[in-house]
Amino acid sequence: MEKEKLLHIEIDKSSGFCFGVVNAISQAEKELKDNEVLYCLGEIVHNNMEVERLKSLGLNTITHADLDQLQGKKVLFRAHGEPPETYRKALDRGIEIIDASCPVVLKLQVKVREGWERMQQVSGQVVIFGKKGHAEVLGLVGQTQENAIVVESIDGIEKLNFAKPIELFAQTTKSADEYKIIAQEIRRRMAVLSNGESVSFKVYNSICGQVANRKTELKSFAKKYDVIIFVSGKNSSNGNMLYQVCKSANSHSYFISSPSELVADWLKGVDSVGICGATSTPLWLMERVADRILMLNK
Repeated sequence: MEKEKLLHIEIDKSSGFCFGVVNAISQAEKELKDNEVLYCLGEIVHNNMEVERLKSLGLNTITHADLDQLQGKKVLFRAHGEPPETYRKALDRGIEIIDASCPVVLKLQVKVREGWERMQQVSGQVVIFGKKGHAEVLGLVGQTQENAIVVESIDGIEKLNFAKPIELFAQTTKSADEYKIIAQEIRRRMAVLSNGESVSFKVYNSICGQVANRKTELKSFAKKYDVIIFVSGKNSSNGNMLYQVCKSANSHSYFISSPSELVADWLKGVDSVGICGATSTPLWLMERVADRILMLNK
């Protein structure tokens, strides 16, 4: 009798929390060892299951409007960063800030603020390639007194004035390839309008290295397996981008947010499964997905 083949399952070693998220969660857990309750301004990470785990420890997610009722309390600012106005509002209300902003984001905020100061002197524009309304982007726009122009795709550059100086930045978790294409098109449009005159255009390499390198690593990983299970919160900008990378490398790639979303038919006739995720996906969740796959394969 032929021996039944064992299903090979591997979790991508490069997937999971980036440094900024690890730092924010570590700070939250440290505070919760000594306090029953800690408030977090917005979801600490774009992953519902990790948010629920931390909620069970005492981490309550709040909105900016809730700051008015939290005088004297401790509030954690997550890795995404906050605009200057949020710091002012919190300090005015006597709130103790636990600042877990990612160092990469904080450095970018400084660069955007300096860029805005330069552009004010020459009637120029600060442009940010990012997702409108995203927490990190709101923090960046706040460095420019809300004057930065946010473009979500190459179509968004139509609103720019190509005859005026431009400084271009990107949200740290955006696609480096898409950013490059947008920068090239802005440069081309400016050259067409300049009639030989040089108009200042600066592009800043502001995409997080940990995120940028993930695309190459993920492409290689996705090609190794019959099926790829990509685990991420649905509202993760980084997750949606990286899933598309998997899908382009392996058409049998599936996006799930929890083990319960796995479909047994995906695993029929399959010898190998690769599990990977976003920079906001906890390792423990990918491990649960692996356990669920083993159960479905019995």
